[in-house]
Parts: sequence; C-alpha cells; structure tokens
Amino acid sequence: MTDNSQKPSAVILGGLNTFSRALASFLVPVDAEPLVSRLRIVDKFSVAPPTTYLGAEFPKTLSNPLVEYRQANLTVPSAVSAALEPADGHEAFDYIFDFTGEIRHDRTEMIQIKTTCHVARLIGLEAAKRKNKAYIRIQLPFYETSSKGTHDEKEDVKPQGVIGTWWHETLRMLAAIPDLNLVILRIGFAYGPYVNIGNITSAITVGAVYGYTKKPMKSMWSPGKNPTHTIHVDDVAGAAWACAQWIGPLGRSAANAAAGEVIPFHNDKNKVKEVEGMPAHNEKLVAPLFNLVDDSNSTLLSVGQTITSYFGTTFEFFNLVESTKLKLADDAVEDINEHHVGGWTEMITSSNPPVPNTPLSAYMDTYALEKHVAAFSNTKIRGITGYQLKYPAFNHATLKEIIDKWKAEGSWPVLE
Repeated sequence: MTDNSQKPSAVILGGLNTFSRALASFLVPVDAEPLVSRLRIVDKFSVAPPTTYLGAEFPKTLSNPLVEYRQANLTVPSAVSAALEPADGHEAFDYIFDFTGEIRHDRTEMIQIKTTCHVARLIGLEAAKRKNKAYIRIQLPFYETSSKGTHDEKEDVKPQGVIGTWWHETLRMLAAIPDLNLVILRIGFAYGPYVNIGNITSAITVGAVYGYTKKPMKSMWSPGKNPTHTIHVDDVAGAAWACAQWIGPLGRSAANAAAGEVIPFHNDKNKVKEVEGMPAHNEKLVAPLFNLVDDSNSTLLSVGQTITSYFGTTFEFFNLVESTKLKLADDAVEDINEHHVGGWTEMITSSNPPVPNTPLSAYMDTYALEKHVAAFSNTKIRGITGYQLKYPAFNHATLKEIIDKWKAEGSWPVLE
C-alpha cells in the first residue's frame, strides 16, 4: 500500500454539474490507488440528498475517507477562505482545480460577472495568499474561431456573446494576480460518461430519437467545415492533473517563460471602472495557456455522422430554402423540438423497464441550435507537459461506453 501522506493534496471548486466529478473520480478512483493524500470538493449543490445529477460512480468516490465534500456559496469571500483552509494539522492544499462559472447562456451580464468573474478572482486571490502550488482554471469553449485550420494558443480567438466575454475576462483577472501559480486549460466540446450537459450530449440524445423514429437527423447549417473539436471528460481530468504536476515545481514565473501567452482584451473599456478587479484594457497580461482537444478534428458533419450512424440513421442538411425559413422563423425552435421531445418521451416510457427519471433531455435550446466553430491545436500541451490522450477519437466505441453506463444506472431507455 502506498503512503498517501507523501502525495499532493487537492481542492476542486465548482463544476459538480459539469466535469469536476470526473476529476474527483480520477484523483480517487474506486478500484486503484489514489493520486492525492486528501481531496476536498466544494460547490453550491447538496450531495445528500443530491440537488444536481451525480451519476452512478461519483457517490462511490464520495464514500472514500480521503474525500470531503462541502456545500458552500463561493460568491461569499468567507466561504472561499474556508474552502481553502486546511484541516487542523495539515499544510495548505497543494493543487486547486477551479471549475467554477455560470454555464447557462441566457444569464445576464451582471450574473456572469458575479458568478463567473468574481468567484474565480476570490479563489485566485486566496490561492495566491496561501501560496498553493498550482491553480488550474478550466476554460470552456465559449469562443468562435475561424473555420480554416486549427488555432494555437498564440492566436487571438474571439469570445462568443455575453458568456464568452466574461469567461474570457475571468482569465485576465486571474492572470493579473501576482504569484498565482495559474495554468489555463482551454478545452473543446466535452463529452463522456455521466456528462449530461453540452452540445455533444444534446446531439447524442437527439440522434437517438432520430434513430428510434427511423428518420434522418438534419442540420440547418450548410455542410462546410464547421469545426467543433471534441474532448473526452476523462482527458479533461487527466490533463488538469498533468498541468498541476507541471507547474507545481516550476512556479508562475518559470511557467510563464515556458508556456505563457498574452491574454488579450475583449470587452467594453468602460467596464474597467465598473467591475471590481478588472484590469485596464491596455495592461499586458500573460499566463500559461494550453488548448485541450482530441485528435478527431471533429466537425459538425463528422460528429453528426458518427452519432447518427451509431443509431442506424443518417445525418443530412436542410436545403437552402428550408434552412432560411427555419433561421427566420420565431417559433422554429419549438417546431424543431416538438419532434425531439415527443420521440424521447415515447422512448423512455416504452423502455423495459421504463425510465421515469432521467437527467437527459432531447430539447435543444437556441444556443444548441446555433452554429459553433471551435478549432484548437493540441500540440502545445503534449510537447510541454507530455500529456497523452486516453481517448484520442470521438467514435462508436466512446458512444457505446457512454450509453452502456447510462443504461446501467437507469437513465437511458432499453428498447431492444
């Protein structure tokens, strides 16, 4: 048995409804040696009883005596301080993994500032004060890149909408904190077992409906390149750990020298005076930044074809007249979802046994129906940290693993 006391300690903040559960299970696996001496997880949700979807495996992680879960409101400074305060007799936590941030696209600018920017800044300031060895910020793909080629970390990519603007501003706020041992991990569209949010999960659920009804799944966007680079949630976890191990012995200055990138300004200059902690628009801010995507070079077309072929149907496109009408129609979203939701309801009620409670939905909101273009290069993280992908391709095998696990926990209809 390995001496756990010699291993680093870690805190995961936020993300219980996104990807932090996967990281927790990676750090303290059910059937293998833990990678950490102790793990604290802090989020706004309750886990007993659960107030968000947990999946079948995460409760097993929580049962490990090395793991502590705390429910807390991280918009409150004292709650952040308490979250990073080690237990009596222990030194400061070594690694901090920041999965915080508002992920709903219909939230206002004020909400984004309060729950994304300010929360991360509070954590960053506290981490710098406590001299934690690594602070890993998970950045979701709220960007619009060019459709041509892949884009490395030096390229200036445009944040998308209100959510993208303030998630990106969060990076500038963190980069401006002296002595914060920051690494930014900018991921692609994440998917995987027990991931019940995001565009890929939505496409999987809707693709199953079209397979069930034996109709082609159609997109209103033309079959151009439309890159939508993907990443498996287990690789989000593995790469976050690799980044922490990389910066831990280096510190911020050396990490900046090795992997630092300028975080450009993409906001309203007038906001600088209004938003606490927001750096000046012309301040040059540098932080270590890594893209994380798999090797699939996924596009709207390739993702659609992979999913629909798995469910025994096809992925097609509306013609120009049809797609123009859909884009112009105010009620297009509801018309599209009428088929999706009705088919999914029939599937879960016809299942043997029925699936009365599932975290999955076939409803696609306006954001899910919009075109998203995110094409990133993963060369840098491999070259500098040495990280090797566990799931280099989005394919039928990865889909089968996801659906088999949902079936096993009773979240996916069994119709055979």
